[in-house]
Amino acid sequence: MLGKIHDLRHLFDQKQVDMFCPAVVQTLSEDELVGLVPQFDGWIIGDDPATRRVFEAGKKGLLKAAVKWGVGVDNVDFTAANDLAIPVTNTPNMFGGEVGDVAMSYITALARETFLIDREVRLGKWPKRNGISLAGKTLGLVGLGDIGKATARRVLAADMRVIAYDPIARPSVKTDGVELAVWPERVEECDFIVLTCSLNEGNRHMLNAGVFSRAKRGVRIVNVARGALIAECDLIDALEDGTVHSAALDVFEAEPLPMSSPLRQFERCILGSHNGSNTADAVMRTSERAVGLLFKFLEVR
Repeated sequence: MLGKIHDLRHLFDQKQVDMFCPAVVQTLSEDELVGLVPQFDGWIIGDDPATRRVFEAGKKGLLKAAVKWGVGVDNVDFTAANDLAIPVTNTPNMFGGEVGDVAMSYITALARETFLIDREVRLGKWPKRNGISLAGKTLGLVGLGDIGKATARRVLAADMRVIAYDPIARPSVKTDGVELAVWPERVEECDFIVLTCSLNEGNRHMLNAGVFSRAKRGVRIVNVARGALIAECDLIDALEDGTVHSAALDVFEAEPLPMSSPLRQFERCILGSHNGSNTADAVMRTSERAVGLLFKFLEVR
């Protein structure tokens, strides 16, 4: 949002509302937020730690309402906000297609190893890597919300078979052909496992050593959701022993990815920067929605 902040300034100017956006790479720390949030009536939350401590500091200051930019809300303590009578909401269904596009691009890249070919050609080589065809392969899709459904449509168009894991969703007309299962049943059938679900305490580290021990050898992993859905230490072991052929990770347990992370040593891994939703169109659409919701909370007319 920081890169597009000037494109949004007119929304605030029209309402005569002052706007401030701190310089940040990925997230602000809790201490930084405790110092900043109390200075403002409204807060558009990114992936920052919106904890009880931050909300309490905000309540002692000017804070009256907040909006979580985007879909994921695992970083927001809604209980604390409710206790303090601070209304908070998010902006669902804003970029299912965009993240679905990235998920599909990762699936294709892992299948055909195009990212490895690019690296080698740049070094003067001319590799002829044998990939795998997508048609007829089975994909385990964890999460069948807006992003999951968008991913399923793209995967089905590639003539793949989809087994979806979601405790509340039911296939819609747009996701005909999706088979439902209970995690981690049938994981041994999956050539790919793609994570598109939200993170909560019930599914943290859902992809772990126990699941890898059941998985098909050579499975390919894609995560465009939240890093903590995967136990990274177990993924590293599975990459080392060949249980996992390769992985495309847009998100990590710690972000930005530490330089010391062992994931950096695996050439078959595609490492992203939590950027799956970031298109000019989606950012503007979601930002306008977030600003509009915040103005409603604050009764800005």
